[in-house]
Amino acid sequence: MYVQRYNQNDIGSDLLEKMVFLAGPRQVGKTTLAKQLIEQEPGGLYLNWDNREDRQQLRNAVWPAASCLVVLDELHKYPSWKNWLKGEYDKHGDRLRFLVTGSARLEVYRKGGDSLQGRYHHHRLHPFSLAELEKTGALGFPEPGKELAFPAYKASFASTLDQLLSTSCFPEPFLLATERALRRWRKERLDRFLMQDVRDLNMVRDMGQIQVLTDLLPDRVGSLLSVNSLAEDLEVSHKAVSNWLDILEQLFFVFRISPFDTRMARSLKRLPKLYLWEHGLVTNKGARLENLVAMHLNKFCNYLEDREGHRVSLHFLRDKDGHEVDFLLTYNRTPWIAVEVKQSGQSIDASLRYYVERLQIPHALQIVLEGKDDVVQDNIRCMPAAKFLSALV
Repeated sequence: MYVQRYNQNDIGSDLLEKMVFLAGPRQVGKTTLAKQLIEQEPGGLYLNWDNREDRQQLRNAVWPAASCLVVLDELHKYPSWKNWLKGEYDKHGDRLRFLVTGSARLEVYRKGGDSLQGRYHHHRLHPFSLAELEKTGALGFPEPGKELAFPAYKASFASTLDQLLSTSCFPEPFLLATERALRRWRKERLDRFLMQDVRDLNMVRDMGQIQVLTDLLPDRVGSLLSVNSLAEDLEVSHKAVSNWLDILEQLFFVFRISPFDTRMARSLKRLPKLYLWEHGLVTNKGARLENLVAMHLNKFCNYLEDREGHRVSLHFLRDKDGHEVDFLLTYNRTPWIAVEVKQSGQSIDASLRYYVERLQIPHALQIVLEGKDDVVQDNIRCMPAAKFLSALV
């Protein structure tokens, strides 16, 4: 079974203008998407650097004579691949369309220089989301700053959300939908991530400590992230933990969101919050739901940036008086949408009211897992979490 990915058509359109770099976490479906694009037209070519024959063809720059799509997978393993690709694109870009994919390391290497500047569009592929699976993603959604357009609620929204919460957002375990497949996939993916992505990219000596860190992080999801506390637990330096967190973020294992700078006198130190790209590793039900919502919002922000070039960022709100709101989307550094996540209940959170009044946030929502009503109280909308997620991407 193949689910057409949310940005597949956008990537196809961008390939008519420039090269496309497709980055994302391990096993999110980058290669599958690339092969689907090839199948849409005759004469396309798929080359993987890990294959000996493909590697020889790449090194010799043997290309089809006709115009076509060329997919280059794991190309970043080729020494000096950027200069090589620049030369091939400058020479053949008028008839060949290059799609460069690979493991998460491609994103790191891409940021290491600008020899390809102006020659490619960049897309990030995220795991499945509710809107993608329900095909309600807003391809024509309103401009940032405006209210989201919510589709009519369907019972299938709730069942899809339940499946996402109980399995995984990654394609293979979600589509297989069995406990055994999920356990095996999760173990094998984590082992390959640690032994290949982390070790190959950074030549980290103490892999055991990084593995312990990945075991500790699910319990930190949704809380203020203290590097000092992690350093004490691991009995290593602050610098070491900070470096390891940077590695895990670069390789799409975690992502961090910062507090929005309200410039209020009683604001907290700028400790971030941390979330995982694979929310199923989080055992606490409330934290897992919050992580899933964070994944959806992060995907929404990245899509607006990759597709439209908008500067949309994901933050949270917190001050020393204990007022806290789970998420805040900003557009051009201006508050746009505040989101508070609850397991149940329709009584509007006091902290959400507090920040809506003081920051003049134009759109505020409290989303509830266990509930079906969609009501507005004091310009704050309370709705089912599944309905809110269906309006994203």
